[in-house]
Order: sequence, then C-alpha cells, then structure tokens
Amino acid sequence: MMAMNALKVLGVLALLGDTNPLIALAVVGVGAAAYAPAKYGLVAETVLPRGLVAANGWIEGTTVCAALFGAVLGGWLVGPMAAALADVLWPDVDPLSAALVALLTVYGLSAVLNLGVRDSGVRHAAAARQPLRLLHQFSAAQRTVWRDADGALSMAVTTLFWGVAAVLQVGVLRWAEVALGLPLEQAAYLQAAVAVGVIASAAWAGRNVPLHRAGAMLPLGLLLGLLLPAVVWVDSVPLALVMLVAVGAAGGALVVPLNALVQHRGHSLLTAGRSIAVQNFNENSSILVMLALYAALLAADMPIQTVLALFGGWVAVVMAMLMCRTQRRAVQRRAGNAGG
Repeated sequence: MMAMNALKVLGVLALLGDTNPLIALAVVGVGAAAYAPAKYGLVAETVLPRGLVAANGWIEGTTVCAALFGAVLGGWLVGPMAAALADVLWPDVDPLSAALVALLTVYGLSAVLNLGVRDSGVRHAAAARQPLRLLHQFSAAQRTVWRDADGALSMAVTTLFWGVAAVLQVGVLRWAEVALGLPLEQAAYLQAAVAVGVIASAAWAGRNVPLHRAGAMLPLGLLLGLLLPAVVWVDSVPLALVMLVAVGAAGGALVVPLNALVQHRGHSLLTAGRSIAVQNFNENSSILVMLALYAALLAADMPIQTVLALFGGWVAVVMAMLMCRTQRRAVQRRAGNAGG
C-alpha cells in the first residue's frame, strides 16, 4: 500500500513536470489498481464474516465520500477563491500547480496514515510471474467468482453500481450547469449531498444488515434506478439537494452489504487479494464502458437529462432482473429442501 501510494505521488509529480497528462494519470491509475486489493483484502483477512458488513460500512462510506468530497475540493481549487488564495500564498505559482501541491499534501497524509496499518499475518502462495500464466490464473479466478451464485450476484451489483456512479459523478456537474445554471465550482458542491446520503446509509447498513441478508438490499438498487430519471428533471436547487441525498442513501445501503458479500465469497473461493483484484477489474471495466457510452451520447447531442435518465432506467431494469433471478433461486432452494 505504501509503494502504490508512492507511485500515485510519482504520477502527480509527473503532472507538475509537464508530462503528458494521459501518461501521468495512467501511472496514478496503476497505483490505485494495486492499492485497492491490498486494502480490501486486508479487511477480509482481519475481520470475521459477521463483522464484514460493518467494516465495509466504514470503508465504503469513507471511500465514496473521499471521491465525492475530492470532486468538491477540485471544484473549489479551480474556482476564483482558490486562485486568489494561491496568488497571495504563492504569487509565482500558477493555480494548477498550486492545486497539484494540495493533492500531494493529501497523498502525504495518506502515507502517514498507512504507517498505522498492521500486517494481518496471513500469507498466500505467490502468484505466477510469467505474464501468460498470470493471465491464465486471473481468468480462472474470474470464472470461479462468476460461477458462484452469491459471488455472481454481488459482483453484478457492485460492477453495475460503480459504473453508473462514475457517470453520475461527472453527469451531475453537467446537469447542474444546464438545468440549474450553476458554475462548475458550485455544481461540485451538489455532490456533497450524495455523500451525506452515502454516509448515513453506510452507517445504517453496517449496523443493521447481516451478511446473509445482503440480497435483501436489491430493491434499493431498483429505487436508485428510478430516482435518477426523477432527479434530472428537477429545476430547483433545494429539491435537487434532497433528491441527491436520497440517491446517495439508496446507493450506500445497496453497495455496502453486497460489497461485503463479494469479499466474503471471494475470500472463501480464492484469496482476499485475488478476489478484490477480480472485483476491481470488473468494476473498472464497467466504469470505462459506461463513461465511453456517456461520452458517445453527449457527442450525439443528446440532452444531459435524457442521458442520465437512460442510465437510471438501465439500472432499474438490471436490478429488476437480478431480483427476479434471486427470487427464483430462493423458490428452487425451498422446493429442494421440501423434496429432501
């Protein structure tokens, strides 16, 4: 985790050094991709299954809120107030460089906090070092998780959720500008409303949803999908804040138990780190596909309200299908038990 944090710092320093942004951000992405399996794998190795949902409530709440508040901080850093402050503190430094220095400070704080993370003591066999063999092992791990009933359900939900969440994160900024007439730095503050909902629902889920009841949260995914088309036609800032809190609450209560379930099943079927690597691969692939589709729809001059409504409808349809499938499995299980 410390090494990957240092790699992300290197990516930010590359931006300061006028490196091609795509290359610099790719370096940051590599660091993030390797950091997450270590972080979530450590949790699965140190927390008993009965405490996994509660642990995920803390982790998902803080992770989502860090992403959302990071966007809020980014909106402030590109605004006039931050530029004026940078001009006073560093008169010879351009605002972009000052913003990157602020980001380096955050990474430095993260490195300090990492010093307090203890080794779980768990050791696994080393993965293959040959690229082809490593790819074969990773493909086998993918099949193992997706062929498991609970693993496939939780993987499908979290993969869909994070893909749509990425679209929502950027789409809200565009929607706030078009529908509410807010500039970028103020539009970014709307994302804090989502964070409030996530914090509250993640805390609630961590305290009240046991691991074996994770599937019961699926109706919240349907609610999330139905809320998005309703939100985008709002033209009042106060009502938008209320609706976005509801969106965050539905998403947080959904993803925390399902994320704990995929960790638990992955840890049982593979190892904690490898299962999280599989999960992250699927989630980031979903993010890439969803953002590419979002960009394509905007390039086709489709209104942002329609774009977000389509994504919300997609979430609702997929969640309804997963609910039906889960219900059929439950009926078949009860019939099998009765027959036995």
